[in-house]
This record gives sequence, C-alpha cells and structure tokens, in this order.
Amino acid sequence: MSEHLQNTITRIQARNHVEVEEFRGEYTVFVDPEKIQTFMLELRDQHDFNICMDVTAVDYYPQETPRFHVIYQLYSMQHNVRLQVRTRIDGNHPKLDTVQGIYASANWKEREVYDLFGIHFTGHPDLRRMVMPEDWVGQASILMKS
Repeated sequence: MSEHLQNTITRIQARNHVEVEEFRGEYTVFVDPEKIQTFMLELRDQHDFNICMDVTAVDYYPQETPRFHVIYQLYSMQHNVRLQVRTRIDGNHPKLDTVQGIYASANWKEREVYDLFGIHFTGHPDLRRMVMPEDWVGQASILMKS
C-alpha cells in the first residue's frame, strides 16, 4: 500500500469512523448514505482524490436492508492510487444524495444507475432515463410513479 493511501485511510478512519476492507491490495471504504457528500468532498479536497472514474451499483435482491450498494471508484492523479467507496442503501424507495456537484464525471453515471437500478440521486440536476426506453416497466419506472 502506498504511503499516501495508508495516511488517507488512517485519517478518514479516525475522523469518520468508517469501515475499511482490503481485498487483493485494493481498499474499499464503507460510508453511511447520509454522509456521502461530505465524505466525497473530504476525499477530493483533503486527500487529492480528484477523479471519480465510475459509479455503479450492486443489487442484493431479495435482501431488502440493505438491498443496494452504490459504488464509487476514485483515483488520485497526484499519487497514482485508487480507492473504492461504497454505501449501503435500503431497497424500499432507494435514494442517495448526488455527488455530481463534487465530481462532474458522476453526472451520467448516476443517471445510468438511476435508470438501471431505480436508485434516486437527490439533487441531481438532470435525473432522467438514458438507457432504457421511457415506456419500459421496470424498477425505475415503478419508483418514479410512487
């Protein structure tokens, strides 16, 4: 593990009381959903994770609590290190604050997660379908009507 990543993990664990897992040299930080924006802002501004490379999700259906993990892949260009951030959210009316204002690259990726998983990103400036046709009846369609 790089010195920068070790220092980052040590600091964020002390300040935020987050859970960290290591698997094959890659580190994942689990964050409470209500803290996602402040946590991502801290990673960008204080720890040099300046690129959000990807946003995706995992659906653990039929499990309802938590049903989804929203996953962010971050990268620090200055230190050439990656960090995965995960947050667990409930399957009943899944929603999470957008990080699009922190990482502009998250815009379309959050839209894709919304369209394919039905996870609503609160505060997103243009949350609408981009993959599935408007008349598609699926998880996102059901959630938009409720």
